Amino acid sequence: MLSILLTKDSSFIIGPIAVVIGKLMNGIFYVLSTLGLPSIGLSIIIFTIIVYLCLLPLTVKQQKFSKLSAKMNPEIQAIQKKYKDKKDNESMMAMNEETQMVYKKYGVSPTGSCVQLLIQLPIMWALYRVIYNMPAYVPSIKNTFLTLVNKLVDVEGASDFLKTFKNANQYLKQFDNEQFVAGSEYMKNTFIDVLNKASSTEWMSLKDKFPDLSGTIQSTYDTLSHYNNFLGLNIGNSPSDMIKEGLSSHSFGIVIGAILIPLLAAATQYINVKLMPQPEKSKDRNEQADTMAASMKTMNMMMPIMSAVFCLTLPSCLGIYWIAGAVVRTIQQIAINKHLDKIDFDEVIKKNMEKAKEKERKNGVSKNTLNNAARMNTRTLSSKASITDTKNQEKEAAYQKAVDAARFAKEGSITAKAHMVKSYNESHK
Repeated sequence: MLSILLTKDSSFIIGPIAVVIGKLMNGIFYVLSTLGLPSIGLSIIIFTIIVYLCLLPLTVKQQKFSKLSAKMNPEIQAIQKKYKDKKDNESMMAMNEETQMVYKKYGVSPTGSCVQLLIQLPIMWALYRVIYNMPAYVPSIKNTFLTLVNKLVDVEGASDFLKTFKNANQYLKQFDNEQFVAGSEYMKNTFIDVLNKASSTEWMSLKDKFPDLSGTIQSTYDTLSHYNNFLGLNIGNSPSDMIKEGLSSHSFGIVIGAILIPLLAAATQYINVKLMPQPEKSKDRNEQADTMAASMKTMNMMMPIMSAVFCLTLPSCLGIYWIAGAVVRTIQQIAINKHLDKIDFDEVIKKNMEKAKEKERKNGVSKNTLNNAARMNTRTLSSKASITDTKNQEKEAAYQKAVDAARFAKEGSITAKAHMVKSYNESHK
C-alpha cells in the first residue's frame, strides 16, 4: 500500500491512467498561466468538464442499457417465477435458454452495464488522485515547493515538526521508510505531500518554528495562495479550517463561502441523483429486486450527505471538483434524458430481434434448436439403453430359472443331460 501514499500514484492500473490525465491537467494549468490566470480552481473546473465530455459516449450507452433493462426486467422476472420451484437440471437449462433469448431480443448483454463501469471507475479514481496530489502531476506547482523543501530537508527537527501537522498521519509510513534519508528525493516528496495539504495556520506555525527560513516560507505560501485563490477563498484549506480562521479574524465572507462548499456539493449531488433513471415499479417484481431497489434508494440518499461531510474536512479543491463534476453530470443527464425520450425503444427491440434472427439464419440452425435436439437425443438414447437393459435382464432371469430346474431333474432325464452340456460348455469358455 506504500505506493498509494507516494506523491505520484504508481499502482498497476490507476498509476498509468493518472499519468495520462495528469498531462491534461498540466496542459490546462500551463495555458491558464500563459494567459495570466494560474488558478488551480479554474484548472479543476475545465479539467473536469473535458474528462466528463470524453466519458459521455460511455455514459449514454450505460443509460440506454438501463432503459432497455427496465423494459426487459418484467420478462426476466416472469421466467424466474415460472421456474421458481423447479431445481432439476433440465428446468435450469430451459430457464437459462429462455433468459438468453430475452437478452437477445433486447440486444443487451447481462454484463453490459458492468463493462461501462469497469472502464469509468479507474478513470474517475485516477481523476481524484490527480486533483488530490496536484504537485505530482503539475511541475510548475511542485517547483513552487522546491526552494523551501531543498532547505528544509537539511534543518534538524523539520521531519518531527511536519509529523505534527493534521494531515501528516496518512504519510507516517513514508517518514519511517528506509528511503527516507536526508536530502533524498523520497524525503523531498514526503515533505511536499505534507506541505501541500497544510492549512494556513500550519504554514504560519512553520514560519515561527524555523525563523531563519521565514522569508522562503512566506514567499512559498504567497505563491501557493495565489494559485489556490478561487473567488476569494484559499481552496488549499479545508472548509472547517476556513470557518475557524474566518471566525477568529471576523472575516464572515470567508465563513459563508466555506459553508457553501459542502452545502453545494450535497445539493448538486442530490439533484444529479434525482435526474438519474430510476427502476420502474412492477407488481411482478420479486423480493430480491425489491431489496436491491431499497438499497439503491438508501445509497442515493446517503451519497449527498457523505459528500458534504467529506468536503467539510478535506481540502476545498476537492469540494470544487465534486461540485463541478455534479453540475456537469446534471447538464449531461438532462441532455441524455431528452435524447433517450426521443428514441423509440420498441423499434430498437424490433431491430434487435431481426438482427438475432438474421444471425441464426447465417448459422444455419438456432442454438435453441440444437439444444432441444441434443436434449431429445439424450432422452432417446437413455430410453433405448433402458429398454435394452430390461430385455437382457428378462432373458438372463429365464435362463437362470431353466438352469436351476435342471439341477434338480431326475438322473438320466433330458433336462439333466442338458444341464451336463451347459456345465461342460461353461468350463471350456
